[in-house]
Amino acid sequence: MAFVEVRGTRLYYEDEGAGPAVLLLHGWGTSGRVWQSQLPDLIRDHRVVTLDWRGCGRSDRPAAGNTIAGNVADLVEVITALGLEKPAVVGSSMGAVFGTELALVRPDLVGGVVAVDGPGYWPSKGMRDKVHEVTAALLADRPGLVASWVANWYAPAASAALVDWTIRQIVDSAGYIDPLIGESATWDPRPRLPELSVPIAYVHGELDVQIPVEVARTCAALTPGASVHVVAGCGHLPHQEDPVAFTAVLRDVLASLRVVA
Repeated sequence: MAFVEVRGTRLYYEDEGAGPAVLLLHGWGTSGRVWQSQLPDLIRDHRVVTLDWRGCGRSDRPAAGNTIAGNVADLVEVITALGLEKPAVVGSSMGAVFGTELALVRPDLVGGVVAVDGPGYWPSKGMRDKVHEVTAALLADRPGLVASWVANWYAPAASAALVDWTIRQIVDSAGYIDPLIGESATWDPRPRLPELSVPIAYVHGELDVQIPVEVARTCAALTPGASVHVVAGCGHLPHQEDPVAFTAVLRDVLASLRVVA
């Protein structure tokens, strides 16, 4: 097991393969294990670092520092400590927030971003209100709230075992990550996207009801050179729901980002 210490916190990571660097960031409450289906293909010709961000998976679970800015600060140190040369940062959901924000504040460190079903913004007041309700409800009944909420992340065809596995990971994560949900409700990169100098691609599940595909299309329209790739039949986590189709899209996207960069 490998750990890197950043800002007083040990973060678990795996580092496999050789070639252009890719940094994989999971979504809220899960872990780097969500990318397990992509790794065998990617490590054939990429150096792939899979990170458990603070409060999740096998990493430490400190009470402080679990903000968007705090996680971005962690990524800056991880990239430097591991000697990653302008990695393509692939982030799912909350991980897409971290990757996009990192590219906005430290474009010198990033070769490209792949935002997978990322909450670039919440498209309606009703959705923003729902996010705040979720944050409050987690304090009252974390297991029950997670179980009812996560079931809607997936498309109807997703297996029950996959849903249950996701629930177990999130319930096991630290409650200190919960304020990130409320913070994401007010995070909105749209005013800054026209100035983004790092190439970015948006990969989105066609049936995502948590973050509709219109969010990806709106963000891409604001960002010079951005592209949108929709994975048919998938919900919020296409890399887990249809790993074969997603990996094929990701490989094409990574190749295109290198050309643009």
